[in-house]
Amino acid sequence: MSLTLTVDGDRWRAHLRSVADANPGLVPVIKGNGYGFTRGRLARKAQWLGVDTIAVGTYNELEHVASRFDGSLLVLTPWRPFGVALEVDPALADRVVHTIGRVEDLEGLLSHQPDARLVLERMTSMQRHGFSARELWAAASTLQRFPRARLEGVALHLPLEQGSHLAEVGRLMNDVVAAELETRTIWVSHLTDAELTALRTSYADYTVRPRTGTQLWLGDRGALHVTATVMDVHDLERGDAFGYRARTAPKSGHLLIVSGGTAHGIGLEAPQGASSIKARAATLARGGLDAVGFVRSPFSTDGKQRLFAEPPHMQASMLFLPAGARVPVIGEQIEVRVRYTATTFDRVVVS
Repeated sequence: MSLTLTVDGDRWRAHLRSVADANPGLVPVIKGNGYGFTRGRLARKAQWLGVDTIAVGTYNELEHVASRFDGSLLVLTPWRPFGVALEVDPALADRVVHTIGRVEDLEGLLSHQPDARLVLERMTSMQRHGFSARELWAAASTLQRFPRARLEGVALHLPLEQGSHLAEVGRLMNDVVAAELETRTIWVSHLTDAELTALRTSYADYTVRPRTGTQLWLGDRGALHVTATVMDVHDLERGDAFGYRARTAPKSGHLLIVSGGTAHGIGLEAPQGASSIKARAATLARGGLDAVGFVRSPFSTDGKQRLFAEPPHMQASMLFLPAGARVPVIGEQIEVRVRYTATTFDRVVVS
């Protein structure tokens, strides 16, 4: 009666171990919906892997992982002098590693907690958070006024899908070296294995710590299987009305009611910039289908993606099954293709 993620436990655990073994200093990223697994489950799995640090996205997420993982907790969102960043549980203060991206925030954090643990984030071509080269030098100067501060490294958060990052990383590392900071640790996101190896070779006196989420938790999709339950089946004749909006069937067939709706993330999609002609054509095609009431759903029967009969409901979806197709029985499990980072499952079953 649910939207279920079933995990081949042996295969998934073998993948996690292989990624950890291939990436010394690995920092598992556990944020958002926990990549579909939940944050708590992934925190326990990080404990099993034996890593010393995990990364969460926001300060609000600390409470979901702190009791399930014993090590350090890196917060990826930069510290700001307001809100929950000022409300960290004192019992966690010595475990939390703050990310700092502005000189004024560095001063604010260390005035609030003089012995805070922190990493300085260098701005990359992603242009999201971080210090410029000049600001990084200013941060080094500021740290001299706070001798109890514990600087744990410099962070580089690089963009996705832009070819090799090595040239950019080289320029950024020159700035890090020139700032003469009291650290020899670099925290990096979105570098390939080959790029990590090159970085470690070029800067052998630095410790490189890869922060990894998708590659770790979702890197072996063959170990993951998502299904929904067929809750009801109704015959439809052409012209029959159905659903919240009283749409009419364009032709005869069947109406399938399946578990999984907007509360699970079904039918909700983050905007994506189409970067190729093929991707743009697919976007236009989906728009055309939507205009006439035919929208492809993520649900499949017998290897074919079925159409939404109408937009998904909160916890269920209505699918149109054309005449001639095999009709699933009530209680049958059907395949669902989802974006794991945007989906909340009713059940996660790990064998």
